[in-house]
Amino acid sequence: MRTLGAFVFPGFETLDYFGPIEMLGGLSAEIEVITVAKGRDPVPSVHGQKIVIDKTIADKNDYDLLFIPGGDAALSEGKDPELIAWIQDASANAERVLAVCTGTVLLGMAGVLDGRKATTNKLDFNNTVHLAPQVEWVKQARWVEDGKFFTSSGVSAGIDMSLAVLADLFGHDVAEEMARSCEYEWHQDANWDPFAKLAGLV
Repeated sequence: MRTLGAFVFPGFETLDYFGPIEMLGGLSAEIEVITVAKGRDPVPSVHGQKIVIDKTIADKNDYDLLFIPGGDAALSEGKDPELIAWIQDASANAERVLAVCTGTVLLGMAGVLDGRKATTNKLDFNNTVHLAPQVEWVKQARWVEDGKFFTSSGVSAGIDMSLAVLADLFGHDVAEEMARSCEYEWHQDANWDPFAKLAGLV
């Protein structure tokens, strides 16, 4: 059983979080999902739904898997020294680190992606990547794998990335079966990214 520390903050993007959790949490015998936040109060998504917290960043930083969704508010979270220190420690302890959209920028602001390849939301790409200048930002990619770090483009791209993580950890057949069980058409090519062109990045 692996533990998955899924960090949320006020204003997190709903599908950024619940899309990957649908895939990763589907293996309930293999992965225990633990929702993490800075405080103990329920945390609202950008759409207002509130999620109950299991652990705070003060409680624990040694999860097998670390997951950070995006949302515009993620960039403000990058100004919190206590959170940045937790991301650094939790990333160092984790077997795999996942981030979606501006969650990747938050990882970058913590310095854990320095010198690594990563991607993020294409519509916000040019307005956000300067916050983590030591990252080797990939303009055209559905998701990027660099070592133990998996980062994805915006919102729905996190689902494809999460299935790639399942394939990495448990085998391709497991990931394909999870996609089928959700009636989801998995984009298995990490370089499939028509949105980069639509955003004028390539």
